[in-house]
Amino acid sequence: MLLEVANLTICYDKAMLINDLSMHVDTGELVSLVGPNGAGKSTLLRAITGLVAWEREITRRSAGGDVTLDGTVTFDGERIDQVPAHDIVKRGLIHCPERRRPFRELTVRDNLRAGAYLVKDKNEARENLTQVYDLFPILETRSRQISGTLSGGEQQMLAIGRALMSEPKLLCIDEPSTGLAPISRAEVFEKIGQISDSGITLLLVEQEVSTVFKMASRNYVLSSGKIIAEGTGDQLLQDEVIRKTYLGL
Repeated sequence: MLLEVANLTICYDKAMLINDLSMHVDTGELVSLVGPNGAGKSTLLRAITGLVAWEREITRRSAGGDVTLDGTVTFDGERIDQVPAHDIVKRGLIHCPERRRPFRELTVRDNLRAGAYLVKDKNEARENLTQVYDLFPILETRSRQISGTLSGGEQQMLAIGRALMSEPKLLCIDEPSTGLAPISRAEVFEKIGQISDSGITLLLVEQEVSTVFKMASRNYVLSSGKIIAEGTGDQLLQDEVIRKTYLGL
């Protein structure tokens, strides 16, 4: 078991966004988190990668409300729910955020090099860059282009490539198909499949259920901060209530 989340509860002021949630990801799996908008999927990813704890410290220093986080997150045999986000990255747990968020004023190459800031060996960093270019040839073609001028699909590939530069043990990808045209969406999913086939463990938040269910080893369905179902794509699609109520199918 590479990642284990146990009895996690997250509240922003009086609003409970995650409610006593438990889940796990085994080494080598591609696991998906699906569910309606507002279910808590992105909040869960931010909690796993230390960003909710960071937000808690920010809000405590401001005049705003408070963020409370209870439960445990264990990664690669060690608890990380009290570990700063930058140290979580050092352990190989990498978050590829929703809406891509490149450094828009930098070139594609400089964005990718920024992703390798923890890789101290220059030869290793160059090898990582070569591997990213092999996976995403368009990024090599666009290497000197300013990232803010890329198409949506190219920016998503750049975001994933930048995350891969950090040599993840577990890569969490949040809503990679958001705002993409069908052709770009299909290409991004194809690349995610190739990443999984290479042996990298993946935790994927996604709305495109029909595609994700064909790729994932297991799936968790979230609703109102709770996991209401778990299983393979075939198992979940056989449940008419899950299909209509939570998956919109």
